[in-house]
Order: sequence, then structure tokens, then C-alpha cells
Amino acid sequence: MDSLRILHLQKAAYSLIIFVLVIWIMMAGSVILIPLVWGAFFAFALYPISNWLEERGFPRAMAILLTLIFVTFLAVFVFYSLTDQVIGLIKDIPNIKASFYRKMNIYIEDVGEFLGPDSDFPLTSDLMNPKNLEVALFETGRSLVLLGVMPLFIFLMLYYKDFFSEFLRKLSKDGEPKVLSFIEDSGKVIQSYLLGMLLVTIIVSIISGVTFYFLGIKYYLLFAVFIAVMNLIPYVGVIFSSLLLVFYVLLTTDSMFYPLATLFMLWLIQFVENNFITPVVVGGKVRVNAFAVILAILIGGFIWGVSGMILFIPLAGLLKITFERIPSLAPFGYLLGDIYPVIEKRENFYKKLIKKIKNQRNK
Repeated sequence: MDSLRILHLQKAAYSLIIFVLVIWIMMAGSVILIPLVWGAFFAFALYPISNWLEERGFPRAMAILLTLIFVTFLAVFVFYSLTDQVIGLIKDIPNIKASFYRKMNIYIEDVGEFLGPDSDFPLTSDLMNPKNLEVALFETGRSLVLLGVMPLFIFLMLYYKDFFSEFLRKLSKDGEPKVLSFIEDSGKVIQSYLLGMLLVTIIVSIISGVTFYFLGIKYYLLFAVFIAVMNLIPYVGVIFSSLLLVFYVLLTTDSMFYPLATLFMLWLIQFVENNFITPVVVGGKVRVNAFAVILAILIGGFIWGVSGMILFIPLAGLLKITFERIPSLAPFGYLLGDIYPVIEKRENFYKKLIKKIKNQRNK
């Protein structure tokens, strides 16, 4: 009995060591792994387009190149459309900064009068640290490098897709059908998630843009795209982007009506998006519960920053699929899912009922 406990403790210790080692490798190799994972995800997402061109007689390299050119053209078009608003917002930064200091001084004086003359507050100038600008510039340069490497990874992954499939078949010990089924399910998860979220981003951008335009927000198009992109990070991104926009409206208007109206409309947009748009467009393809999503966001943000907060959500879906195909890890796959026992029993009941009806018709 003691030897069995020692064996379990050894397995737990080995698993913990492997987990820590994997986390360390992911953090140390983030410069390579982040564009690699992004490239793999976009390769799955862009595969239907390149495959459609390839089936119509285009050489594989030409089909992939045309797909990348088309996607790049769309990205450049969106960026060019936002350039004027970005430049305008940068020019307005001094005025926004002056408004920030002016209103902060008013608020501090009001709070100081309420608490008494002996109260002490930090200077508002301490909130603006020049080092934050250096960090932002460094991260921006790093992101540009990652964006430059990513198309190369996408091209090579799509071009050598047959080699990767054959490699997984040769690596498999359980037979080819299971490997092909796993690849197919993984591809569907990635494609449905990325394409679905892209469509959701476009819809949210349009709704937000129209809403911000009628609210009189100056750079309505820029903020609409910003809100929609940050919406890719569940919970955290929505809260951060909404607070930032409301703070901007508060600094650029003299009435509390507009910040409150903006906050209410942002809540309304999120309500519609969470309850109507996303369930219809994306559905339950990832099938990961809210607790697992939040945990994936926190772990992803700790390891890879913003990229990790986005990438770890579909990675959690892939991890769930992997666990479900390994009998010893199947309970962990169920733990990551979003089907409650009562709902699962109900679905199994309906499946059996439909199967019974079909069998009776065939007889």
C-alpha cells in the first residue's frame, strides 16, 4: 500500500515538473512559439480558400500566395481606413491630457474638501510615467516582427500540409482513422472559432460604429474597431475597452450624460453580442465552460501576454478534444466542457429517441 502511494506521488511530482518545464519553454520561446501558433491557427482558417483555388487548377504555391495577398489587402484596407482617425487622435492627445489634469484636480479638490485639509493625495503627474512609453514602443516593435514572420509560417504550413498529415499517421500507434478524426475535429474547432469570431468582430464593429456616430463620439470608427477587436478577449477585453472609451468620453465632454449613455450602449451591445450574435454565429464549437475560459485567459496572459489571452481559448478547446480521445484523461475533457449532467442526459435521451424513430421507419 505504501509503495502504491509512493508511486502515485512520483507520478504527480513528474507531472508537476513537466508542467513547469512546459510553461518555462513557452515563456522563454515566446518569440518563436507565438507566431508559430498564430500561423497554425490562420493556416487552418485560410485552408478552405487556398484549397478552393487549388481545386480549380491553381498550383498550390500560387493558391496560397493569392490567399495571403487577399487577406493582406483586406487588412491594409482596414488599417488605411483608420489612419486618419488614428492621426487625429494622436494630435488630440495634448488636449486630452490637459483635460485629464484639469478634471483630476477638480475631483481631488472636491474629495479633499470632503475628507478634510489634512488628507494627502498623490500628484496626478505621477500617473504619467515615461517608462510606460518605452515599454509600449518595445512591444509595438516586437509585434511588428511577429506579424512579419507569421505569413511565412502560414505559407509553409499550407504548402506542406500533406507532409504534416503523413507525419501524424506514421507517428500514430492506434491506427490512421483516429488520427484523421482528431485532425478533422481540431481543424473544425480552429476554423469555426476563428471564422466565427471574425464575423462577430465585423458585426460588432458595424453596430458599435453606428452607435458611436449617433452619440457624437469624434473617432467613432476607430473606437468601434477597437471595441470589436478587444471583444476577442472575453470578459477582460470587454471591460478594459469599455472603461477606456467611457473615460475618453468623460474627458472630451462637459456633461455626464454622454459617458453614462456610452456606458449603457456598450452594455446593450455586449448583451446583444453575448446572447444573440455569438451563439448564432459561433455556436458551441469550442464547447469550453466559462471557468475554463477565464483560467485560459489568465494563464495565457501570464505566459504570452495579449496573444496568449486570445490563443489559449481555442487551445483549451483543442485540449478538451485531446482529453476526450484518451480514456484515462476523459474526465478532464468533461471538466473543460460546458454541458451540465442534466443537459447531457436530456441530449442523450433525444438522440436515443431519434434513433429509435429512424429504426422503426426503416422496418
